[in-house]
Amino acid sequence: MAADSMEIDDSLYSRQRYVLGDSAMHQMAQSSVFLSGMGGLGIEIGKNIALAGVKAVTLHDTKQCETSDLGCNFFISKEDVLNQRMRVEAVCPRVAELNPYVHVDMSSSALDDNTDLSFLSKYQCVILTEARLSLQKRVNEFCHSQQPPIRFIGCDAYGICMRVFCDFGEEFEVSDATGEEPKEIFIQSITQDNPGVVTCMDNQPHGLQTGQSVVFREVNGMVELNGAARQVSVISPHSFAIGDTSQLQPHAHGGFFVLVKTPKTYRFETIEKQLCDPQVLIPDLSKPEAPLQIHAAMLALDTFQEQHGRLPNTGCVQDAEVLLKLTEEVNANLRNKAPVNAELVRCLSRTAMGTLPPLAAAVGGIASQEALKAITGKFAPLQQWFYLDAIEVVRPLQSLPVEEFLPRGDRYDGLRACIGESMCLELHKLKVFMVGCGAIGCEMLKNFALLGVGLAKSSGEVCITDPDLIEKSNLNRQFLFRPHHIQKPKSITAAEATHDINPDLHVNAHLNKVCPATEGIYSDPFYSNMNVVVTALDNVEARRYVDSRCVSNQRPLLDSGTMGTKGHTEIIVPNLTESYNSHRDPPEEEIPFCTLKSFPSVIEHTIQWARDKFENAFAHKPSMYNSFWQTHSSAEVVLQRMQAGESLEGSFQVIKLLSRRPNQWVQCVGIARVKFEKYFKRKALQLLHSFPLDTRLKDGSLFWQSPKRPPAPIDFDLKDSLHFTFIVSTARLFAEIYNIPYSEKDLSEEEVARILSDVEIPEYRPSEKCIETDETVKKPDQMKMPQSSEEEREAVSQLEHAIVTDCVTAERLQMSPLQFEKDDDSNGHMDFVASASALRARMYSIEPADRLKTKRIAGKIIPAIATATAAVAGLVAIEMIKVVGGYGFDSFKNCFFNLALPVMVLTEPASVKRTHIRDNIYFSIWDCWTVYGNEDFTLSDLMSAVRDKYGIEPTMVVHGVKMLYVPVMPGHSKRLKLTMQKLIKPSADRRYVDLTVSFAPEADGDEDLPGPPVRYFFTSDGETP
Repeated sequence: MAADSMEIDDSLYSRQRYVLGDSAMHQMAQSSVFLSGMGGLGIEIGKNIALAGVKAVTLHDTKQCETSDLGCNFFISKEDVLNQRMRVEAVCPRVAELNPYVHVDMSSSALDDNTDLSFLSKYQCVILTEARLSLQKRVNEFCHSQQPPIRFIGCDAYGICMRVFCDFGEEFEVSDATGEEPKEIFIQSITQDNPGVVTCMDNQPHGLQTGQSVVFREVNGMVELNGAARQVSVISPHSFAIGDTSQLQPHAHGGFFVLVKTPKTYRFETIEKQLCDPQVLIPDLSKPEAPLQIHAAMLALDTFQEQHGRLPNTGCVQDAEVLLKLTEEVNANLRNKAPVNAELVRCLSRTAMGTLPPLAAAVGGIASQEALKAITGKFAPLQQWFYLDAIEVVRPLQSLPVEEFLPRGDRYDGLRACIGESMCLELHKLKVFMVGCGAIGCEMLKNFALLGVGLAKSSGEVCITDPDLIEKSNLNRQFLFRPHHIQKPKSITAAEATHDINPDLHVNAHLNKVCPATEGIYSDPFYSNMNVVVTALDNVEARRYVDSRCVSNQRPLLDSGTMGTKGHTEIIVPNLTESYNSHRDPPEEEIPFCTLKSFPSVIEHTIQWARDKFENAFAHKPSMYNSFWQTHSSAEVVLQRMQAGESLEGSFQVIKLLSRRPNQWVQCVGIARVKFEKYFKRKALQLLHSFPLDTRLKDGSLFWQSPKRPPAPIDFDLKDSLHFTFIVSTARLFAEIYNIPYSEKDLSEEEVARILSDVEIPEYRPSEKCIETDETVKKPDQMKMPQSSEEEREAVSQLEHAIVTDCVTAERLQMSPLQFEKDDDSNGHMDFVASASALRARMYSIEPADRLKTKRIAGKIIPAIATATAAVAGLVAIEMIKVVGGYGFDSFKNCFFNLALPVMVLTEPASVKRTHIRDNIYFSIWDCWTVYGNEDFTLSDLMSAVRDKYGIEPTMVVHGVKMLYVPVMPGHSKRLKLTMQKLIKPSADRRYVDLTVSFAPEADGDEDLPGPPVRYFFTSDGETP
């Protein structure tokens, strides 16, 4: 993104634009950042801000590459260590490669207590990592004193503890604290009173806070409110007061309001002032004192370094006691403090020389987002300290001998200092299955490489699968990919890039989707061979499926996801926690069919309508047409069967498409013009004929009142660019599905105008058909709608005519369905959706949306940014260490965060629920009872086997949707003698089936009691029969 032209490259930045907005993107493109310290934390921040698209970043570092850097800096290689290169020289070209629009330069000059800091004045943001506290104070004072102030961020990582500090100056203005898009909310009523009370329609929650302002639009009666901003005072979730309305005209009906976003000013103090009385964020409510405890411990660590010129030695008891004493002294002088946590201090002392790469990734994501806030004023800044620890990772390791943690001269020394040699070895031999190699997948692979997960020499493996190819828009956050990788498979490319970070990793890349169709590959033995499953997916359905396979095979699952600046992680451990499927998000609210078809009220309705039109005309109908002619290969046979009175599903739609099929570009333009007339003129005329503007409902209220908007017919005008775009894009799409060629000249305004001059538009005659107004009615299925005898006769004659006129050729029985592709601006797909939506919005007087917003809604694009992705992947990898160590329930943490606010909440996972059947028999989602049978094993044998093995006899047995045995069903008692083989009819390779069973209740009249699935193996050894 060149700063001079200020053009945003949407093909690269589209997903991030939806998070930050164009104004913030423009500000980033004019901002320069200074980043010091190329350790694990520094390189994470460098990566994220380069991906985000600042104008320039200077990387600063004075150290030489060492072997231990390989365990925390993913851009340093063995060759860099062997060639004794400076760290900054090694990483600079690799950071620069991430984004062609960012100028990356480097500095290895000394930055210490004697450096002249005036060189910093050309930067808008300065970030220090690996800097002593005294230097941080000095640089912070300099930045704070400048006019305008330079935004300062200080970050530190010592073993299991991390801190981030922000100072953005005396007054820092934020344009948008949350980034949430204000919703239009319709009004039920406004009282004429002091104060006037606004009530939302249909009890919709307004989501407002007292003191905020709203602006009113389209209010009828109390028209003085329109365009006016009023401060609100919240009364209930559905109502609020807006000051005196007693002198205004009474509210008649309708109108809506929108929240007005107002800038907010934040005040910051320097580190020096904040040390004694720190403002901290509390991420884990189960240990609210932790941030202040880490604050004191890390300040003591700063003092230790000043006094000894080094960090505490790994496992040195004397150093730990010195640090504990220093922490108590520091704590005594703090105004805002908590009791000293001796266990935390000792763990910090023991691990301070170490590094936990996933913790650096998590905190690096948070710090990078703060840097972006610093230069854009978008989102609420951190005030002013953020602390995060991973004490749960090291707590169970404290009794291990000190030798476990001592360096061995390899890339894992930093990690070993934190988790010990035995745990490192467990990680090396780990077998991980990761589903998805997108943004989270790339970040996870980086974490695996730094942790040494799945090493070939230890018989470990990282198996990854993703069917997708790399697209340009991926490069903005999927940092293992480069421009020359576009259109290559994600999984294979990611595997190669991971190998570059750590050549010892054994990465096995697949191109499969994980779904029921691939259970032959991802079978039970496959899952049994894996230790951990990680999902890096972008949809709920796929997560649910993978979760069910993990539960079935007793495998831990680590799940995470992001949406914009929000992220979540969920840890699922067999027999300890609930599974992903144990909870269900409420389903997305569907827009009622009649609203989409006739009564849109907001822009989302017109966009969805346009998207549905695309799907129906250019995807669904061509697909249906093709499948019909694949089933019925001869038109003559179809004609004979229809003449004999046979009803063939889809035949009416297919024959209509065949008889009206265009042959030339001219006809495609004609069809587009007729569609314009139908959608944007006749629809309005018909609605106003059926429901004139003065129509009233039974209760006397107006039919056309908010949220219903009366349409206004649009007269076609080729000089209107929106009209022209609709005609050309619609004609192009019809030409494509009918395989009709066209040239660039055919798309010109002159040529289109020439064609349209010959197109005759039939005169409009209003119809008396019924228009659906019931919001509960679903869209009817065209294929299954009954046809009148007249329609049947017409279809037969159309087909006869097509056969007689030789219109039935192999080419004409084939169409080319289109798949909606939002990211290719040359294909006309978005042109059609954007122009159709905008014209419909104009017809209904709805505020239009720009192309960017239309693309997001029509393409169901999930906003995404690298900072949140890096943070969730880091948090998941920390939990993975605990899973590998076999830690107890109390050590695991799920996380939800929103970096915009910023808020982070760490919580315990939901513990597994045990269901009581009766007596002492319980089961959970992780239980599966097993019965091994044979060829002659009957249903009766199965029920006896369950009773003998588990102490309770089933009363009902179901397989999938098939009821095998329900006592009350007629004839079912005879089934008891049938073999399981005969009842289930398994395929030749089927080893087992999972049966749903229930048991007799303890008292008559009660419902049957549920039980765990019963896995029935067809052979006594469980092998394939």
